[in-house]
Amino acid sequence: MRDHDYVLTPGRYVGAAAVEEDGELFEEKMSRLTIELWAQQAAATKLDALIRANLEAIGYAAPQ
Repeated sequence: MRDHDYVLTPGRYVGAAAVEEDGELFEEKMSRLTIELWAQQAAATKLDALIRANLEAIGYAAPQ
């Protein structure tokens, strides 16, 4: 730790994994991931509504 001037940031003491290139262009990857995120958020909204309805059905309604 003395060699690192007593800085306790973990990155100074452990190695970082090498980043592998996947060959996908940034613009294409961002477009694909954004579409995937929107689909996941839509699914999450539906699941949230289902969970809320199920909780209300067993007597655990949201506080007013």
